[in-house]
Amino acid sequence: MITSTVEQSWDRIESWLARHAPVTHGLLRPPALPADIEAAELRLGVAFPPDLRESLLRHDGVELQDGTLRLDYYGPPSGVGEIVRSTEFLRHVEEDAEEESELDEEERDQYAYWPRERVLITLGIGWQSSDGLFLVTRPGPHHGRVGRYFDETGSTFTPWTGLRHVLSDLATALENGLPFDGRMPLAHEGRLIWDDNRTVAADPTSALKIAAASPEPQVPPADEPAPVVPQSDGAYAVISFGFGGFLEPEPAPIVQPDVVFVADIDPGELLDRLGSVPATAGPRTREQARLSAGAPWAAHRPLVRAGSCGDGWSYATQEGGDAQFSRPEVMRRLSRGTRVVRLVKDGPEVRVTVMEDGIEQPEAGHRVESPREDYVTGPDGEQWERIGVDPWPGSTAAYARLLADLTAEYGIDWDPADDAAAALASALLLPLLEEVPEARHPVTDVRDFDLGALVERTPPERLRSAMTAQLARLASETGIDGYPEIARALEQAGRGEPVDLTTDGALDLRMRTIRAETRAVRGLLDAARHQQAPAPVTSADLAAWHGRDTAAGALRRFLLLPLPAAAETVLSLRMSVHWRDELAVDLADQYQRSPRAGAGQPDADPVNPDRLP
Repeated sequence: MITSTVEQSWDRIESWLARHAPVTHGLLRPPALPADIEAAELRLGVAFPPDLRESLLRHDGVELQDGTLRLDYYGPPSGVGEIVRSTEFLRHVEEDAEEESELDEEERDQYAYWPRERVLITLGIGWQSSDGLFLVTRPGPHHGRVGRYFDETGSTFTPWTGLRHVLSDLATALENGLPFDGRMPLAHEGRLIWDDNRTVAADPTSALKIAAASPEPQVPPADEPAPVVPQSDGAYAVISFGFGGFLEPEPAPIVQPDVVFVADIDPGELLDRLGSVPATAGPRTREQARLSAGAPWAAHRPLVRAGSCGDGWSYATQEGGDAQFSRPEVMRRLSRGTRVVRLVKDGPEVRVTVMEDGIEQPEAGHRVESPREDYVTGPDGEQWERIGVDPWPGSTAAYARLLADLTAEYGIDWDPADDAAAALASALLLPLLEEVPEARHPVTDVRDFDLGALVERTPPERLRSAMTAQLARLASETGIDGYPEIARALEQAGRGEPVDLTTDGALDLRMRTIRAETRAVRGLLDAARHQQAPAPVTSADLAAWHGRDTAAGALRRFLLLPLPAAAETVLSLRMSVHWRDELAVDLADQYQRSPRAGAGQPDADPVNPDRLP
């Protein structure tokens, strides 16, 4: 690729801005004075690379106003004054960093916080000296080299060997509609803006299909050693340092699972309310349940067991997977028309929560915290940590005490040790979706687009029709429109018909299955980091499932929230950078279908109010 000179690149950039982004073009500053450049070099004690001098003699940076020229995340180009202020600020910060005088040239580039030979030439994301592009001014082979500085991670070098390469790449991206350093430059309402042009795999690997092809492991007979059950937080070694001597064995920890007690329903209905997957239902002991929960067969889905206890109470214990009983949507569903008592242990804390028909009863709750006790002090005064033992034995005692209190107060008669060997009803869960929060702020900008103004000047039905079309495009981009339940919902929404989104309905189950796929793929990738064998899925699969999950969430918000809040989500997730143009077409199409079209004075285009549709 031929690299333009600084002057040629600025000619190309200015020409494109004048035609497509006149607001941005008008915010380019006039040339810097040569005397000001020389004074800056003298003050900083450096010689600016020729590319920087040529660029400053074309434009002394830009006016820092809305719509100004930005090199995307690198920020607006700095003028002479901003270069001096930013560089002096960073030098002041460097004075408190490690001494660099003993480092050679290469070591300074790699290890020094801010070598004095650098100058910051853009004003980063926040339009201040905390990040941006810098140039190396030190004479030698790296003179003029371009790097990226960020205050939280330090400095790294870019592939650009000089500022002329940066400007040439920017000009090429503008002229040809190509990415610049991974992001797309666009013209919108006379301004240069930046956006992501994203894509996802069209047919990602299904982790749930992989799980379905994997057999559920079985606990071997008593005379054979049981396989190791992977822990949710990864494998660890148990090393104990106690008063009885080095590597003294510790007793097995007491099993204290999260447990919920529900009045007046049977264990089968309890499993249904939790979202059990029928194909995985069956009797399991605790040992079997925990072995199964840690196997590929489970696909990182939660596993619970359910039984009966006391007078009219059913209970469920979680034996593996992401915690469910602390989720408010789970508790509200379990307590629908009845009472739920939850007992959970989280490190030093033990909590009892009571809910009746979806409403928490705070006066009936309990909360106990215990001190950490897994450190011991030897005869020589040295302190040791006992790895693999309960660091909060006080919480262990509190769990048992609170369980006894439940027996006295509610007639709940249950001991976690009693049901360990019992083959109780159990199943993997298809977790419930989180509740959609209410919109608590007015919509404003979305990806440099003034959605708030669009909402104010667009009739609701016209806006809803356009956003339905945007939602359909998002569904197509992510592939969720291939699911019949979602395709049907999109068609119904397009016709203005109600859509069934009840819990356990076909659309709800599809959305929950997509969420389970996303979690399972992420779990497979995380597990592969600790194994030699490669994962059966890729990061591209995870990106695709995450895209499907967020798109399904956008559909859900569209059905449950006021239109402006739903529109904000839909537009923020669109993958094509051309969504603004498509939205203008959608709004115009809706106008053409409107009964008012052609009668009297036409409405202004809501996307570009100065232009009629």
